[in-house]
Amino acid sequence: MTGFEELAKQTALYPKEAPLAVKTNRNGLLIGLPKEVSLQENRIALTPEAVAILVRNGHNVIVEQGAGAKANFSDTEYSEAGAQIAQSPKEVYTAHLILKVEPLIDGEFEFIQTGSTVISALNLPAHDRSYFEKINEKNLTAFGYEYIEDQSGGLPVIRSMSEIAGSTVMLIAGEYLSNAANGRGIILGGITGVPPTKVVMLGAGTVTEYAIRMALGMGAEVKVFDKYLYKLQRLKYAVGQHVYTSIIASDTLAEAVQRADVVIGAMRAEDGLSPVVVTEEMVGRMKPGSVIIDVSIDQGGNFETSRMTTHKTPTYKHMGVIHYCVPNIAARVAHTASMALSNIFLPFLLETGTTGGIEQMMYANRWFMKGVYTHKGTLTNAYIARKFNMRFKDLDLLLAARF
Repeated sequence: MTGFEELAKQTALYPKEAPLAVKTNRNGLLIGLPKEVSLQENRIALTPEAVAILVRNGHNVIVEQGAGAKANFSDTEYSEAGAQIAQSPKEVYTAHLILKVEPLIDGEFEFIQTGSTVISALNLPAHDRSYFEKINEKNLTAFGYEYIEDQSGGLPVIRSMSEIAGSTVMLIAGEYLSNAANGRGIILGGITGVPPTKVVMLGAGTVTEYAIRMALGMGAEVKVFDKYLYKLQRLKYAVGQHVYTSIIASDTLAEAVQRADVVIGAMRAEDGLSPVVVTEEMVGRMKPGSVIIDVSIDQGGNFETSRMTTHKTPTYKHMGVIHYCVPNIAARVAHTASMALSNIFLPFLLETGTTGGIEQMMYANRWFMKGVYTHKGTLTNAYIARKFNMRFKDLDLLLAARF
């Protein structure tokens, strides 16, 4: 050992095998969970278990009193998880990140702080130009969570809520086919010696996949229509059973709808509004007391005769046909749906904290950026801008200018 090495060792300059302290870019988030006040919404975006994990990771959560009650999560559970329980919505909206299920309503614009970030559903057909003007006046950054993608390019919220809707929709159909709901008085499915119930499904996505499993298990006769052959092929593979499928442009659609006891619309929008594929004339040829369930009503609906309803008044009759057009079907099973939403929101909130905040998260993850429709008071969604004749700026350019 040289004299220099001996000197370095004595003065602690000699290199040692020890882990280096790495500085993490962690910013604590202040997250507000207000009580839902629109469309009889029963869900909440985070469960107490998720709140506890966020608090342990250095974040603060404010929950409005009673916000989780309809989903069977008590204020005590949230308090024990480390959340602050607010007595009024005004206290919740002091948070710089508001996490909701339904979009903001007029009364909530009075409380929200200028420059805040809001993550909620967009429900585009329910809004007019004034809604987006209010968001821009408040200088908000707003996400429509149904447009947020995951790293694989999927839509996790849509997928999860569609699984729930598909599993629930056949139970709804069975309820409204019965005499108790002034339906046709038939059982959903089939029994020995009686022809099976005829069910038509529009769209070959997740809702249909889960609804088919329920319908086939009950013994119903199912026909599925979609615009794309590859979706029908993928659906048959996922279900693992033989199912009648057809391209939606086929002449057989009108005949199938006319003969159906139940028609379920589950075709999502490709850009803005969902396609209308069943006309009023086709509905008029359906059997009296048959049931239409429009799962896509939150994006405009698949039936020309559809209009949005609520859980309090979920149905109406048009031309003798029962229409069920509730946009938030998953709220019927709010506890399960809240757990599903929480499983999606928790990981990206944790990642947002470690990344350094919402803007850094957008800049680093294009899949997360897809959900933004207005940024700091500037509309960034081209479709909305065209629809309402508003000014639009590309989000990539806005973020590039900041960083």
